[in-house]
Amino acid sequence: MAEKNAKSKMLTYKGKPLVRNGNTIYYGDMSEPYVAMLQIMEGKEMGDLELPQKVSVQILSTDADLRPKERVKKRTEKNTLYDAINIASIWLKQACGLFDGPFPVSAQKSSSMDFASSSREKAV
Repeated sequence: MAEKNAKSKMLTYKGKPLVRNGNTIYYGDMSEPYVAMLQIMEGKEMGDLELPQKVSVQILSTDADLRPKERVKKRTEKNTLYDAINIASIWLKQACGLFDGPFPVSAQKSSSMDFASSSREKAV
C-alpha cells in the first residue's frame, strides 16, 4: 500500500517519473532501456527563486554491464529547463523505439506509402 501511495505522489512529465537530487534531475523509468539525466549547470536569481540558465541533458543506458562512458547515448546543453526536459522526452521516445521523428513510425509508413501510390497513379 505504501509503495502505491508513494508512486501516486511522484512528479511525472508525459507519463514518466521525475526524480530530483540536488541539481540533478532524472527523467524516465529505470525499468526501460534508457533514462535522461538533466544537470543544472548555472542558475539566475529571480526574486527568491533560482531559475536554471544552463542545463546539461544526457540520455543514459540503464544497462549496468556497460562502463559509465559507454552508457551515454546522446548529450546536449539547453538554456531553459523546459527546453531540456522537452528534448529529453523526444530523445527517450526515440531511444526506446517509440518513434523515429516528428511523427509516430506507423504514421510515417502510411504517409510514405500513400505518397508512393499517388505518385504512380499520376505517372500512368
